[in-house]
Amino acid sequence: MKPSTLRELLRLLLSTHFSNRHIAQLTQLSKTTVRRYRSRINKSECCWEEVKQLDDPALFRLASSSSGLKPEKRAPDWSQIHKLLQDKHQCRLQIWEEYRRINPDDAYCYSQFNKYYRDYRKTIDLCMRQHYEPGDVCFVDYAGKRLSFVDSATGQTQKVELFVGVLGYSQLIFCMATVSQKQEDWIYAHEQMLKFYRGTPRLIIPDNLKSAVTKTGRFITINRAYQELADHYGFVVEPARVRRPQDKSLGEIGVLLVTRWITTVLKRRQFFALDEINQAIKVLLPALNKRNFKRYEGCRQSRFDETEGSALQPLPAQPFEYGVWLPAQTVPGDYHIYVYNHAYSVPYTLAGAKVEVKVSHQKVEIFHQHHRVAIHPRSNRKEGATTYPEHRPTQHQAYANQTRDYFINWAKEQSADVLAVVTAQFENLPEHSLKGIRACSKLQKLCRHYGVQRFMNACTCVTEIHSLTVSSVHSILQCHLDGQQITETTTQHKLPAHSNVRGASYYADYEGHLK
Repeated sequence: MKPSTLRELLRLLLSTHFSNRHIAQLTQLSKTTVRRYRSRINKSECCWEEVKQLDDPALFRLASSSSGLKPEKRAPDWSQIHKLLQDKHQCRLQIWEEYRRINPDDAYCYSQFNKYYRDYRKTIDLCMRQHYEPGDVCFVDYAGKRLSFVDSATGQTQKVELFVGVLGYSQLIFCMATVSQKQEDWIYAHEQMLKFYRGTPRLIIPDNLKSAVTKTGRFITINRAYQELADHYGFVVEPARVRRPQDKSLGEIGVLLVTRWITTVLKRRQFFALDEINQAIKVLLPALNKRNFKRYEGCRQSRFDETEGSALQPLPAQPFEYGVWLPAQTVPGDYHIYVYNHAYSVPYTLAGAKVEVKVSHQKVEIFHQHHRVAIHPRSNRKEGATTYPEHRPTQHQAYANQTRDYFINWAKEQSADVLAVVTAQFENLPEHSLKGIRACSKLQKLCRHYGVQRFMNACTCVTEIHSLTVSSVHSILQCHLDGQQITETTTQHKLPAHSNVRGASYYADYEGHLK
């Protein structure tokens, strides 16, 4: 029975002398119902002036009770029960049994207990209506229902995620499919969303997924790459509270509408690539944004075009460059750090210090105490090394510059004979041959020790005798032979007379005797 009908029935019963038949005709109830309520109201001994002050629940209790305004059942402390039920391991049945054990006669049955508890919870579970200014906020989330496509190369079915963004004022919806919810796809979806809106809101409210929030709780830590995106575009990230969907109610509504008008429609189709899904979404999304509101004038697209589009912040001139932050590592003694099995140099003064690395598709950036200390082009060569000469100390730079070309240029400054000796050290050897470099280093050491002039003379000597080795140069300098002229013809000096020396004549006669 409706509250208004019951109130009119009680008024007629208490303030008039109409018969049950007459009252039944006026209230469109049966005579039996009127008779039953007359019996109850007579037992309560209440007057109309008292009854008409009651609210609807009290009125129903009065009409259903044979003892007047006094309730038949004992009501528990619902606030205390609600507090106990906040413990996820607390059983509602156990609380009801404790409540009933006090006095089973005036206790609610279990079904009534649950009904009245649900009614109480409705009175405390209130939601505040929010008002958003144009360009103020945007809600982002992933839809629970996913689409899929068949990979034409492998024939396997690949699930895709649906990223959804909703502006607060106009409620304009953006949607696109990504391969996963990983950080790179999360960042890319945000970039495409801001391009779709042709501007940036002042606040973005995401969920607490790992791509957005590194640490939840009282002190939230935003993912570093996501925070860099926010700094680049000029918006603030304020994640919703954990298990508080009301913090992003418009985002939940946007996900629901995308599921109804896009996901459900596209599930009936078969796709063979991610781009095909996104192209199909682009066809359906404008129709969703142009559907008229039920309570407002216009649609999402019209509210955006008229008001919110111009209130958004402009996009930056330079696009955002995504990069992955690797864990901090200590610089070893060779002042090189490893990134995906490739070594990159840092200034040698940072040996033993902690540095952080940001890796993008094209470059590797190295930071120390939030200052970039090195930037390298990214290399995919495993077990290789990329070294900048300025990162080496002076002595290492000097040693690293010792190549064939370096020694050749040095020899040209001396003389042609020095050039011939240096060239001979790299004969049939590669340009960076360690054997040739060490030999030429010894030649430079001899030049510094004995002087340039003597060294050049020694090189002239070894050139004349065709012995272009480091040991020959060293022997000539050590024996002071660099000042004498060496010729290929030698003079046989006459031997001194001695009885044991037979001479050439003896052997000439000996050969004659043999014949």
